[in-house]
Amino acid sequence: MQNPLLAEEKKPLLFFDEEGFLRGLQGRPAIEVFKDALAAANGHLNSRFLEGEQVRTLVYERALFMDRILLHAWNRFEWQTDVSLLAVGGYGRGELHPHSDIDLLILIKRNRAQNYKQNIESFLTFLWDIQLTIGQSVRSIGQCVQEAKADLTVATNLMECRTIAGDAKLREVMEKKTRPGKIWSSPEFFRAKREEQWQRHQRHGHTEYNLEPNVKEAPGGLRDIQMINWVAKRHFQVNNLEAMIGKDFINREEYNLLMSGEDFLWRVRYGIHVLAGRAEERLQFDLQRKLAEQFGYRDNEERLAVEQFMQRYYRVVLAMRELSDVLLQYLDEVILRKDKSRSIRQINNRFRVRDNYIETTNESVFAMQPSALLEIFVLLGEDPSIRGIRAATIRQMQIHRHLIDEQFRNSRENKALFLRLLSCPSKLDLQLQRMTRYGILGRYLPEFGRIVGQMQHDLFHIYPVDVHTIQVIRNMRRLGQQEEAINFPIATHVYKTLPKPELLFIAGMYHDIGKGRGGDHSTLGAIDVVNFAQKHGLQPQETRLLKWLVEKHLLMSFVSQREDIADPEVIQSFASIVGDQTHLDYLLLLTVSDINATNPTLWNSWKGSLLGRLYADTKRALQRGLENPVDRSEWLQAVRQEAINLLAGQNISREQAEAIWGDIDEEFFLRERATVIARCTRAIREFGDSGAPVILIDDAGLDKVVATRIFIYTRGYNNVFPITAATLDQLRLNIQDARLHTTSSGHTFDIFYVLNEEGKPLDGQEQSFEHITQVLARALQFPSSSTLNVQRRTSRALKHFNLLTSVILSNDMVRNLTSLEVISPDRPGLLAHLGRIFMRFGLKLHSARIATLGERVEDVFNVTDHDYQPLSDPAFCHQLQDCICRELDARNQEDSASEPLRQSKLWT
Repeated sequence: MQNPLLAEEKKPLLFFDEEGFLRGLQGRPAIEVFKDALAAANGHLNSRFLEGEQVRTLVYERALFMDRILLHAWNRFEWQTDVSLLAVGGYGRGELHPHSDIDLLILIKRNRAQNYKQNIESFLTFLWDIQLTIGQSVRSIGQCVQEAKADLTVATNLMECRTIAGDAKLREVMEKKTRPGKIWSSPEFFRAKREEQWQRHQRHGHTEYNLEPNVKEAPGGLRDIQMINWVAKRHFQVNNLEAMIGKDFINREEYNLLMSGEDFLWRVRYGIHVLAGRAEERLQFDLQRKLAEQFGYRDNEERLAVEQFMQRYYRVVLAMRELSDVLLQYLDEVILRKDKSRSIRQINNRFRVRDNYIETTNESVFAMQPSALLEIFVLLGEDPSIRGIRAATIRQMQIHRHLIDEQFRNSRENKALFLRLLSCPSKLDLQLQRMTRYGILGRYLPEFGRIVGQMQHDLFHIYPVDVHTIQVIRNMRRLGQQEEAINFPIATHVYKTLPKPELLFIAGMYHDIGKGRGGDHSTLGAIDVVNFAQKHGLQPQETRLLKWLVEKHLLMSFVSQREDIADPEVIQSFASIVGDQTHLDYLLLLTVSDINATNPTLWNSWKGSLLGRLYADTKRALQRGLENPVDRSEWLQAVRQEAINLLAGQNISREQAEAIWGDIDEEFFLRERATVIARCTRAIREFGDSGAPVILIDDAGLDKVVATRIFIYTRGYNNVFPITAATLDQLRLNIQDARLHTTSSGHTFDIFYVLNEEGKPLDGQEQSFEHITQVLARALQFPSSSTLNVQRRTSRALKHFNLLTSVILSNDMVRNLTSLEVISPDRPGLLAHLGRIFMRFGLKLHSARIATLGERVEDVFNVTDHDYQPLSDPAFCHQLQDCICRELDARNQEDSASEPLRQSKLWT
């Protein structure tokens, strides 16, 4: 919509005393007068924004004010009638946000720019001196035509131009020479704009749901709304979309929705500019929180204010994307495919396919047979040759989707159609995505409708819940493809053996559906999935399986990453919860798909290997029978004997090996394979007498490398863990697991499993191994205060998440250890700092399981006191907890850009 105030250019702006401005120019320096006027106008308009003024009024009035400023600046110089000043682009539409570029074109009748060179340079310099952010070009009419022919962006900008100063006839001549009949025909323009849009969407991952979305450029953003205007204006030769209402292209409801969406996005963009103080288009984390408060959202028991605000944002851009799909599909049909229909194929008496796009056979199909609202997606899923839905049919769905009510949901035919959809061979995730975008899925499954656009304000969950859910199902379907066996060998094999994959998809759809309601989302989701299963006629055993999967969907991830899966007792306990092979198979696939859909960058070979080991060991436990658990002592003795046998082949006797091991704890033989123990023991035998640390680095993994293993043996060294942690941090290596063993004589046998910053092992890079060995040895032998002081900068994103630290202590009386869990914002040097605290409190650190979940860590340390006993003194435990929380929070606050946040309720 073009600025309606442009028709009233002579109307004075109440906040701009133009006469006083002109008087000021007579007695004060011009630059000072102009800058004062700009500052006053900015302050006035921004205050009105904060007070709740309609953003459209502010955007329009800012543009009109800028017209007056530029006119007075232009009039400071002498010009002839063959030159004029034009506003182009967004400013040409009469729209201006606080820090938007002011795009100007100095248009000359003929190529005589040299005649005005001094004036043009002085004019532009003056604009820079008064601190305007301008984008300028100087062209003749002929040059405009040439540039527009060659550059789509130039052609688009010239479509939205208006005269600020000078002869308007120059612009009119230029417009005539750049209209569709002269350059960029309507089909050419549309094709180019569609390609431009596709490339722009690709830069944003083809999703409306980025964590820090670009309000202007991302899918569903302001640029998509502008594109509709550009293409329609070019093709239909109208000044604005409102002129097209009632002429098939757009109806009144769609136009109002478009304007409402633009209003909201303008308000967000205006707020971003005001808060950031610059031309920022990204809705960054800190701005999300501030805008949520400004828009009137408040934290409640279920969700944070920022999560409520961002759900509104995502729903708006989703609606804009849906409307854009309809309008651009319509334009595709009338511009590119008009009178070019080559094939029509009848599917049934409700649907047919026209040039690979499905459509209804008549406008009353959905009204007469509401079940067709589901059937159309089933047909799309069963026929991969159908590329999409025709615009008229999408509109019909929008008109009739209100028919999806309780009676519709209880229809046996409709329930059968939905189950049939889940069995479709072609891109189930795409059909669910379309159903979400067109408002069908959330109406058929109201519980799903509640999570549409629901985000979690953290760096761990990079998608809103609905998008994450559909991504989980996409991942599940991909496990049936042979090429996925490279990344997920066990999961792809298991998928082929599933008796009923549709049950897996249903579990995926419901595993997070309870989020945002308060309480345990797994429990709430289990209730919902039981209702779904019973309503859709699933068998009792299938219903029980679905309920269990939704309730336990986090279990396998938790056990594999947080517990010691080398311990037979952990495996036995997990196997007793799983119960049988069917539950184990389904749970594995749900877990793998869920982790990769939560945040693909968090999946790595190490986590994959942990899941694989847990699956394999649990499978063996189930095959052996839960009544026949592995004897822990027998397991330990077997590993110890195997290591001794391997060493005997290398001329190291039992006595020599046991002398090296001393009274090392049994966990050493429980966690490590005999081959690893033998290799480490041989290195100590060869180099241990030198007094220097023995450091051995190699690749870890059976079928493929999953991590880089670093073994460190020392005698009489202090602070081994904090020094090692700090050094590895400086080397940009991330510790995944730390297995720490110390004898009573002070010998350390520490094994660290690390990955690089890309989440990958070093994989045999001998030069890197040698460099790491040298740096670690030097740090351990010659420690200094700088060794423990990690100097890496915290990323911008992490600075905006300043959660308060929490510490949980629990005693494991079977293993005679205390489990200490630390949940804190992720910061460089965190492990080194914790290691120093443990040393100050005289704790023995036996192992560390490291889990980085977006912006925070959830690390688990197994510790004892100096006498190798669990921590039992309540006062001591409270002092330890208080120290960790106080020191980490103080450190985080120094490094943070925000106040501490309340943790999202969606985490429960």
